[in-house]
Amino acid sequence: MIMQPKVVTSDKDILGGTPCFSGTRVPVKSLFDYLEGGYTVDYFLAQFPTVKREQVRDLLETARHHTEADALSS
Repeated sequence: MIMQPKVVTSDKDILGGTPCFSGTRVPVKSLFDYLEGGYTVDYFLAQFPTVKREQVRDLLETARHHTEADALSS
């Protein structure tokens, strides 16, 4: 699956171009930080209500796709 354009945006005028969930000022890195810290997606979404569950799902599916593609090319 290819990431939908609506999932992540980068705008130099928003957090200096840090990739954020589209329509928000929530950096994508925040999701991975929460997950690495042992928090659930539900907890993350409760902390950042502007991020939609579908955005998180699409981002994680895209990340999985890229890791699978990288494993196949190794």
